[in-house]
Amino acid sequence: MSRIGLRPIPVPSGVTISVDENTNVVTVKGPKGELQQPISRLLSVKQENGTLTLERPNNLREARSQHGLARTLLANMVDGVMKGHAKTLEVVGVGYRATMEGRNLLLNMGYSHPVRVEAPEGVTFEVKADEKTRTQQIIVSGVDKQMVGQMAADVRKVRKPEPYKGKGIRYQGEVIRLKAGKRAAAKK
Repeated sequence: MSRIGLRPIPVPSGVTISVDENTNVVTVKGPKGELQQPISRLLSVKQENGTLTLERPNNLREARSQHGLARTLLANMVDGVMKGHAKTLEVVGVGYRATMEGRNLLLNMGYSHPVRVEAPEGVTFEVKADEKTRTQQIIVSGVDKQMVGQMAADVRKVRKPEPYKGKGIRYQGEVIRLKAGKRAAAKK
């Protein structure tokens, strides 16, 4: 039994949810935007008393596997149109810089050329300087959690943290396990 799928999703005021019965597509509208998500035909969406619940008619394996996933996707949609989602990246390294160029992100990561990352529709970039740690922060934000996570992964992929000094682009709070260099191996 899916425990996640059984939990009701609270729907705050200002968020409207509609379900197209023919295609089983759920549309969520809120102050930050609008999202659509197709749901498996094995599930039914019920909205009552300010909550949204997902029900399945039987305990077939496919229905059980879709139950928790669909509930999590709908909960993320409600959070996204109400508050939005954000991921923070840190730029660590001497000479590594991130700057804004209109809506796009321009990264100087030690290559012979700057790398431009274009912001797709629904995703915004913001660059902040952190004086305490002398790093820059890149904040990727938007309504769609999946798109925000994918764009953050694409930005990180430009220069992943290297394992000897930890220089590169990393998620905020990500722990990089540093390797000992040649000098440590020679002392053995």
